Amino acid sequence: MLAGGCAKSGDISLDGGVGITAVRSACPVVGVPAGTGDITLFDPATSRDASAIDVTAVLTNVRGTCDDTGADVISNVTFDVHARRTRTDGPREVTLPYFISIVRGGTQVVAKRVGNVVVRFEPGQSLASTSGQASANVNRAAATLPDSVREQLTRKRKAGDQDAAIDPLSTPEVRQAVLAASFEALVGFQLTQDQLRYNAQR
Repeated sequence: MLAGGCAKSGDISLDGGVGITAVRSACPVVGVPAGTGDITLFDPATSRDASAIDVTAVLTNVRGTCDDTGADVISNVTFDVHARRTRTDGPREVTLPYFISIVRGGTQVVAKRVGNVVVRFEPGQSLASTSGQASANVNRAAATLPDSVREQLTRKRKAGDQDAAIDPLSTPEVRQAVLAASFEALVGFQLTQDQLRYNAQR
């Protein structure tokens, strides 16, 4: 998965359950879910032979910016689409569907929207590119760790203290709170089940 995001003081970032590694804002991590970053169109549509490949496209250069100063964290995601067509006779427009979803705790999809990007090929042109953008909102309160959890994560522990060697993330309630406050803004092609299978089996 591609990942990126904005960072500043204000929240806790954890790495692999080993402890605090950085501070970050409530901005969701931006990425592309596995298997949704490319799409293949066939002609005829029911064929899966290599000779029937009509158009292929890849979604790349995914970048996110966000504004976390209000009650909602507003994420804006931009991306590029690079496409290739097999037949180059005449101009052509190809409409490709994409989605943006907000995922909480790594598994729970809390919002999703679908849009389209249009790739335009000029006569004789086999390659074409376009750009797209999408936005999503996350409730700031939901993306903020409770004060009690922040205190457990940031409290300085002296050598010899009873809990000095205990990773605060080993506490189930702390780990659950961190997961509940973690969001991702994921962008990819809106694929059919057949297209997802094709990508997985290539």
